[in-house]
Amino acid sequence: MAEVLETVLGHGGELVLRRDGAEFEVIENGMFLMDTRNGESERLLVTGAADRLASGARVVIGGLGVGFSLRAALDHSAVGSVVVVEREPAVIAWNRTGPLREVHGGALDDPRVTVVEADLLEWLRTTGEMFDALCLDIDNGPEWTVTEGNASLYSASGLERLSQLLRPGGVLAVWSAGAAPGFTARLRERFAEVDVAEIPVPRGEPDVVWFARG
Repeated sequence: MAEVLETVLGHGGELVLRRDGAEFEVIENGMFLMDTRNGESERLLVTGAADRLASGARVVIGGLGVGFSLRAALDHSAVGSVVVVEREPAVIAWNRTGPLREVHGGALDDPRVTVVEADLLEWLRTTGEMFDALCLDIDNGPEWTVTEGNASLYSASGLERLSQLLRPGGVLAVWSAGAAPGFTARLRERFAEVDVAEIPVPRGEPDVVWFARG
């Protein structure tokens, strides 16, 4: 039986961190969000984008999660710096000094990392910076949003804003817990190059990661 380590009230409602054997799980309002059991697709979100970039790339990771994507970014030779945008203070704390720190070896301590505690959509609307890669993992998918307002991020207008924040040759990468044909179509309307990767998981339909640029 899973052991509850901490329960807090976050911006999206009740957040629960629990341990199940050697693994950790994060639950929001009773809905499973993430765990530490695999992480292959979360790593691919970043490595697949970085493989398409030159050395010294500036990367944004939207959603800290359990740190899989951040660790993968720091271990990739093309990545020069990383901005992590995470709205939940508890998730940041669990990764910085709490039990999740051991999952990624204290990646938040790396001097190449900047952590921004903010709602990703608001940050994307207001930032004046441009990046080589935007790697987004804040929902269970474009058609399965954790927060209702996040749906606008995956709309045509949302994709237009994301494209404005990419440097020439930059890559947009988006993670999902399942296929989203409508989102694929919108990406292909806006970007010249769109690749869709399916990553098998032990149970259920494959995870999906999109890579778009141009």
